[in-house]
Amino acid sequence: MNDTDIIELTERARKLFAGPVAFLKSAPELKFLPNPDVPEIALSGRSNVGKSSLLNAIVGRKAIARTSVTPGRTQELNFFDVGEPLKFRLVDMPGYGFAKAPPKVVEQWRRLVRDYLRGRVELKRTLVLVDARHGVKPVDVEMMKMLDEAAVGYRVVLTKADKIKASELEAVHAATLVEARKHSAAFPHVHITSSEKGLGIEELRAAVLGDSEI
Repeated sequence: MNDTDIIELTERARKLFAGPVAFLKSAPELKFLPNPDVPEIALSGRSNVGKSSLLNAIVGRKAIARTSVTPGRTQELNFFDVGEPLKFRLVDMPGYGFAKAPPKVVEQWRRLVRDYLRGRVELKRTLVLVDARHGVKPVDVEMMKMLDEAAVGYRVVLTKADKIKASELEAVHAATLVEARKHSAAFPHVHITSSEKGLGIEELRAAVLGDSEI
C-alpha cells in the first residue's frame, strides 16, 4: 500500500468512526451470537490491559465500552455495530489472565473465546492487546498460539505507551516484535498506542477498516 492509499484509508476511517457506532448485544454463549452478516474485528487482551479504553478511543466515544479497574469485568462477547449502513462489527472479548473469578467461570470464558475464534468465518482480524508497561506475558503467548491454531490473523497492539519512558518503550516494542515474528498468524508489525493521549489511534483505526475489507 502506497502513501496515497494510506492517506485515503485513514480519511475513510476517520469519517466512518465519526458516524454511527452502537452497542448491539452481549453473548454469554455461542447461541447468542448475532447473525453472521457482516465482517467482525475482535479485541483481546489480559484483564485490565486497557481494552475498553482502547475500544472507546478507536470509536471516538468516551463510554461506549464500560471501563473498570477490576480485572475480569468483561465476561461475555460484546458486539458493536459500526457505520450506517452497517459496515462491520467490533467484538470486545473477555479478558484473560488474572481475572478475579472462580476457576469454573474462567474456564467458561476460555471455552467461549476458543469456540468463537475457531468457528466464526466472519472474523477477519483480532487485535491482541499487550500492556506496554509489562510486555508480552506467558498468557499473551498462550492467546497468540490459540489464534495461530485457529488460523485467525492478528495484530499485536501495545497499550498504555504513555506510562513508560521512551527508552523502555523502545525495548518493549523490539521484544514484542521478536515474539510476534515467532507466530504464523501474527502481523510483522506492532502498533504502539495510548488511549489517554491518542497515540497511534488514527493508524489503528485505518488498520481496522482495512482489515474489515479483506
